[in-house]
Amino acid sequence: MTRAAIFYCKKIKDHSCIGCCKCFKAIKEKNGQYGNFDSIDVVSMTDCGDCPGLLVPRVKMITQAAAGLEREPKVIFLGTCMKLATETGGCTLDLNKMQKVLEEKTGKQVIIGTHDY
Repeated sequence: MTRAAIFYCKKIKDHSCIGCCKCFKAIKEKNGQYGNFDSIDVVSMTDCGDCPGLLVPRVKMITQAAAGLEREPKVIFLGTCMKLATETGGCTLDLNKMQKVLEEKTGKQVIIGTHDY
């Protein structure tokens, strides 16, 4: 089972997907990027830190908190809503650059996007 931390766009979350219902459905049905794992244990799900992006300190804080509870994530997902925010919502976050920064700083796999809907 892969422990995962999922980050969503603070501004889009409850407008395009109420309560992250799409992510929970996709995890159960192994849709999108979630399908690359046999099973996923969601250890945290929280926002990006808001615009213009406080994602790096947010990831560090969540990872440390989860590790203290012996549930450190192995994979970090940057939600489909974050992709939507950068592609159509005017978010200036460069997800590809952020992926590299987070992988270097955390040593964890960072995946852009979560599901296909």
